[in-house]
Amino acid sequence: MAVLVGGRDSVVSISVAESIKMLAFSVVWGSWIVVKNAAVRAVTPLWSNGGGHENDVDGDDRESGAGAADDDTVATATTVATAGGNKAARRTHRDRPPPCLSTTVYGTHSYVKVKGVKFHYVECGDPKGMIVILLHGFPSCWISWHHQIPTLSKHFRVIAVDLKGFGDSDKPSARKSYRVENLINELAVFLSMLGVDDQNKCHVIGHDLGALLGWYLVHLWPNCVSKFVAISCPHPNVHWEYLPPSSFFNKNWICFSQLPYLPEMDALQSDLKIINQCYQHLSKNKESDDSSYIDAYKYTFSRTEDWTGAINYFRNLPFYRIEPRSNNDSLNKEEDMLQVPSLLITGSKDVSVQIESFIKSTEFLKTSTVRIIDNASHFPHQEQPKVVNDLLTSYLVRVKVVQKELPPRQNSSGIVGRMKDIVSSTVQYGNTLKDSVQKRNILPITAMTSSCQN
Repeated sequence: MAVLVGGRDSVVSISVAESIKMLAFSVVWGSWIVVKNAAVRAVTPLWSNGGGHENDVDGDDRESGAGAADDDTVATATTVATAGGNKAARRTHRDRPPPCLSTTVYGTHSYVKVKGVKFHYVECGDPKGMIVILLHGFPSCWISWHHQIPTLSKHFRVIAVDLKGFGDSDKPSARKSYRVENLINELAVFLSMLGVDDQNKCHVIGHDLGALLGWYLVHLWPNCVSKFVAISCPHPNVHWEYLPPSSFFNKNWICFSQLPYLPEMDALQSDLKIINQCYQHLSKNKESDDSSYIDAYKYTFSRTEDWTGAINYFRNLPFYRIEPRSNNDSLNKEEDMLQVPSLLITGSKDVSVQIESFIKSTEFLKTSTVRIIDNASHFPHQEQPKVVNDLLTSYLVRVKVVQKELPPRQNSSGIVGRMKDIVSSTVQYGNTLKDSVQKRNILPITAMTSSCQN
């Protein structure tokens, strides 16, 4: 169990009863998949020779919506039994990374070992600037921030990291390697190696799974974080309870992921159909080159071991919650709140999370702001990059207040003249203060903004 230095918050496991319930459900779900596989093996020879439908591995993939979660999960899982046959032989081989993964346009590629684990990250911006660490989601890697890196690097030292188990970072296969305490302690050490400490804080921006880790990080190491931005992921204490049934990665998928090896085999089916399902916004965006990034994600997850580490997050994180230091009888509830100012961003069309979960998340924060991005689903930073970039910049960049210079005082004789100068200077100073306060009010308060003043 991980405990913050100073003993503020701690990570605790869910009850034994809830754990047993989830594991039991995973066995039931796995049995259902086996039955479906047997049925497919029985009927496949009857229709595969007729219309050649098996060869159409891409034709309908991009039309499959995340809203058909249960059916899609079962449908893709039912092809697991054929993974060793002709379908596997037809799988596209990806031996070389697409240019966007190896280019230096987005910054310098670097590697560092943390407690024996190699981390890959891309760094861009002023080496002496304040650090902004970008934590990607699932299934993804550092390239998911390609819209944000150029903008943020104008103001910060940007670090886009491949989380453990993803991209070019190490991918331990052991499930215990992805326990919360291991993940957060490694991230904390990684940040300290970059120069982050109590005096040199950083901003943390996370999306999806990366935001979930960010929640734990700011709870356990708040003294090292200046501001936190969570995109498409509410607080872990409410996240798992508010998973919409229509989401592809719903509770059924979470239970399915507890099974060994079967989820990895499922993810590789139909030329990584799961990638097409997750990144429909890239497939449908014909007017830009965003669709080329699908190849980057498919290359990143083209092997079984590429999925094992990533899925191991879901074999651990649903079993953990954050427990405040104070008990429920505490008279000062603000002590239980996270002190790090936080911005919560979600898309208006995101079917993977519920708006209620973000509102509920503000109960854990002393200072919070919620923003809903119009015409965006689960990837608002990719679907509406300019809107999100402007929001991030206005929230994270400190506005320098420049006071107006007071005009030189003219020589005035007599008491009346001197009093006139004092009143004039006082009015000018008051106007300057008013301008300063207005400049600090960067984010307008809306109906969806929750803020607690110190």
